[in-house]
Amino acid sequence: MKRFGFLFSLVIPALMPFSLITAVYLAEAQLIGWANTALWLPLIVLYVVLPFVDYALGRDRRNTPVGGPPIVYTALPVLCALIQFALLWYVLVFAVSTGWISTAGWFGLVLSFGIVSGINAINVAHELIHKKSRLQSWLGGLLLTTVAYAGFKIEHVRGHHVWVSTPKDPSSADNGQTLYHFLPRSIWNNSQNAWRLEAKRLSIFKLPAWHWRNEMLWWYLITAALAVLVTWQFGIIGLAVWAGQALMAITSLEIINYVEHYGLRRRQLESGRFERPSPQDSWNSDFWLSNQMLLHLQRHSDHHANPRIAYQNLKSHADAPQLPAGYATMFLLALVPPLWFKVMNHRLPSQT
Repeated sequence: MKRFGFLFSLVIPALMPFSLITAVYLAEAQLIGWANTALWLPLIVLYVVLPFVDYALGRDRRNTPVGGPPIVYTALPVLCALIQFALLWYVLVFAVSTGWISTAGWFGLVLSFGIVSGINAINVAHELIHKKSRLQSWLGGLLLTTVAYAGFKIEHVRGHHVWVSTPKDPSSADNGQTLYHFLPRSIWNNSQNAWRLEAKRLSIFKLPAWHWRNEMLWWYLITAALAVLVTWQFGIIGLAVWAGQALMAITSLEIINYVEHYGLRRRQLESGRFERPSPQDSWNSDFWLSNQMLLHLQRHSDHHANPRIAYQNLKSHADAPQLPAGYATMFLLALVPPLWFKVMNHRLPSQT
């Protein structure tokens, strides 16, 4: 089961067609109120149902057996990426061809798709951009253009993994910092860092930042082209839905960044350098179901200690700081700072 459990990751993108098909069925039955409620189903499943099921199934600290189906492991993120492109088209067609959606229904549609994109676009891209294969890495970048956050491809690998759990990393929240203080700074500074990293790379070749070899320019030209295409095909409504889901996806990513590194700090050596990233620099969570659905993202401790290791081979670290629940639950806790601090601050390692 451990070998094939990662197929649960396909449940997340499946929530969108399930939600929309259910909504259409209810609308045809003249149950318009329920049809609009159905547009919230992905959020209900991920943030109401999943935390209870996740807790009931409990933790699993076993590692994936050696000799599992490598073709499944390799193909699964690529399949999720292809599904995301299809989902974007499917949701936009639904949005512009449906006349019964209420204001609450629009919020449900955009927020639901944004959360699904945050997982199926950004989390899957996160796995792909760490690959040595240029094709897989660029597929990850293309996937990030669907949520207008392609700078993540650059900043995450060359910035976040270098400065994680230090004051230089915008994605590592301080002890006592609220989510609402963290979010705008994280989004802004990560985007700025991505540009600076590309400018620095180009300067090695004595090239200006505004050069065609700047990866940021290419990715955001693709993003702009996608926005034009969406507007041409689906009008202002389509553009608003696309932009809204992108904003929600970006926000959900940064909330998870907040959860993953809150309050943890690497020790600074006498030389001024920071000690090498270790499993103690990220929060770990071994709840089985959410871990399988997120391609082992919750084994974040091992990911930062060994960033080149494929998701299926990430190991559990019992000595790493442990979250009391899976990411779905922690996401909700982070939205309420007093509750977050009450649950998390006493869990921080004493040296921080």
